[in-house]
Amino acid sequence: MFFKKKQTHPIRSPDIKSEITSNKTHFGLLKTRTSVLEKISNLFKKNVETENLWSELEQILIESDMGVRLSCEVLENLRKNIKITISKDEILKNLEKEILKNFLQVPRNLNACDTPPSIILVLGVNGVGKTLTTGKLAYRLKNEGKKVILAAGDTFRAAAIEQLGIFSKKIDIDIIKHSHGADPAAVCYDAIEAAQARGADFLLIDTAGRSHVDKSLMESLKKIKRVIDNRLPGALKEVFLVLDATTGQNALSQAKVFADSLGVTGIVLTKLDGTAKGGIIVAIEQEIKVPIKFVGTGESLENFEVFDPNVFVESLFEE
Repeated sequence: MFFKKKQTHPIRSPDIKSEITSNKTHFGLLKTRTSVLEKISNLFKKNVETENLWSELEQILIESDMGVRLSCEVLENLRKNIKITISKDEILKNLEKEILKNFLQVPRNLNACDTPPSIILVLGVNGVGKTLTTGKLAYRLKNEGKKVILAAGDTFRAAAIEQLGIFSKKIDIDIIKHSHGADPAAVCYDAIEAAQARGADFLLIDTAGRSHVDKSLMESLKKIKRVIDNRLPGALKEVFLVLDATTGQNALSQAKVFADSLGVTGIVLTKLDGTAKGGIIVAIEQEIKVPIKFVGTGESLENFEVFDPNVFVESLFEE
């Protein structure tokens, strides 16, 4: 597991390899990896003609949810680099290089204020795992030795307030909440007051599920952001959009709308343990230019890891 009790881990960029376990499937990529590798291996077993080989490789990438445009671009560059013989090992090695080029070369650690509290807003549509993600992030930060406060900003769903309350007790951190149906912006205001008064390092704000096409609900999120900016300018350091990896290209369309409207700073991709279409990870970063910072690979609070593109691609093609 990523965390062990009574141990602390400094927040840092995932390029530090000591953070990576020897198990390269730690992103929950077994389904994706097996699917892609088996299909590529079968191509070479069939001894298909060269032109058919490229066509079928393109189809494999598209089916992994990398998208048509990106799949074509990756293979076009791949064909330029492979000019003599074509072997499975050569294809896999060069695929790794071409796919990695589409990831942003940016730090993926948490942004934090020099003078706390740092505020993290957690967004997403219904059912993607926002509240669980908020709990996982709180658990991670608590194990880093940080003082964390939770804000139950999803006042539309009583179960979300209750679930976040359970996490606060389990992790042993404070939670600010109002009654079901209260104004989420009011919850955020009170939470900021509490975070300042209690000397919190981080304030994590859970929000209600918003459809990316529902303008009124999106305006409600903008109101929350205004309250934060007016009450504590500069404290909102991260706006995390939570996406469900199993929804494939639909996750990409959600990401585009949220990123354009709400200034998303990072993506948290959930349910990677339940999808065979890991290519959506590449498509998201390439299309919206917002880094994937964390991935969720299970229901436990420990199933939450910093995303490392290098390890992801290695896991995708390692036999």
